[in-house]
Amino acid sequence: MTTITIPKELKGDDLIAIPRKEYEELVEFKKKMAPTFKPTKAELRTLERGRINFKKGNFIEWRRLRDELDNHYRRSSRKTA
Repeated sequence: MTTITIPKELKGDDLIAIPRKEYEELVEFKKKMAPTFKPTKAELRTLERGRINFKKGNFIEWRRLRDELDNHYRRSSRKTA
């Protein structure tokens, strides 16, 4: 029988012990079901440009954008006589 020492105070989440084979199966399952996102070079450039603009304050809040789009579509959907 294997002896395991568990610290009295755990930092972070709870501790769960499972056999290695089951752990490896879980990791493989997770890789298949939720693959890691790898952005392209163009996407990385776009993200960096967005971060720079955000730091400069070049952005509008979601509520304002939503309201402006809502107003735009309401005006354009009115019937003209």
